[in-house]
Amino acid sequence: MVKYFCGVDGGGTSCRARIVDEQGHFLGEAKTGSANILLGVELAMASIEDAISQAAHQAGISDLSEISVGLALAGAEQKSAWLDFMSLPQPYGHFTLNTDGYGACIGAFSGENGAIVIAGTGSVGIYLENGNQHVVGGREFPISDQGGGAVMGLRLIQQTLLAHDDLRATSSLSEYVLTHFDHDLDAIVSWSKTAKPRDYGQFSPKIFELAMQRDELAMELLQGSADDVERLILGLNRKGASQIALMGSIGERIVSWLSPAAQALLVQPKADAMAGAILMASGDHNLYPFPR
Repeated sequence: MVKYFCGVDGGGTSCRARIVDEQGHFLGEAKTGSANILLGVELAMASIEDAISQAAHQAGISDLSEISVGLALAGAEQKSAWLDFMSLPQPYGHFTLNTDGYGACIGAFSGENGAIVIAGTGSVGIYLENGNQHVVGGREFPISDQGGGAVMGLRLIQQTLLAHDDLRATSSLSEYVLTHFDHDLDAIVSWSKTAKPRDYGQFSPKIFELAMQRDELAMELLQGSADDVERLILGLNRKGASQIALMGSIGERIVSWLSPAAQALLVQPKADAMAGAILMASGDHNLYPFPR
């Protein structure tokens, strides 16, 4: 018998789980590693189970079958990955899965109509309107996810290599990257063969830091990401969204780089993606993330 609800927000960098009781009272919360199912469904499940176990331990819950789980995960928009993930064994009383964007949008507007743009490691825009969802972007790194930290980091690596070859001016930021790799270009090439989105995204804090110090490359990269985020915002507006919550580690810090027109559309989210996933776990707002 289900007695508890757990909301899970999983992206390319981290996975967070929050457990509440039937009255919505907070019981426990934990954070673990990547839960993007396109990076491996078993890896994602391991992160999710670890986060839920830690949160359940805080809550004093020993029987995991008493928990209904709502999952808002990056990569869930791809049908084959969704099916592979949902076929894995799991110990919970109920289990539902949609995208991280869907969970964030449900949380941001408490299940009502509204739109969000997430810019974290990746990016996506979603507009929920009377049970219908309109999605822009979010087709995963490297072919999509513009405005996210991974694409920003990829562009940084590209521009650093150009600077090294005297094809553009060097800067404190490009020197920082070269120092990170001990000025070994072969090391950069080898790293790139196995680097995950979160590995590229690790450079975004330094980009923000040096942009504030007027580093030319950092400002160029940050403005490029802001332009990408703005494209998602205005795209949702053209689909009918008049209130858009900007969320994620990049989105929350990039507002001042957006145009006044884009900033005028922004509103504060009411709650986060874990709150949205808890609504999913309770049996509300369970659309499929892809055409069936």
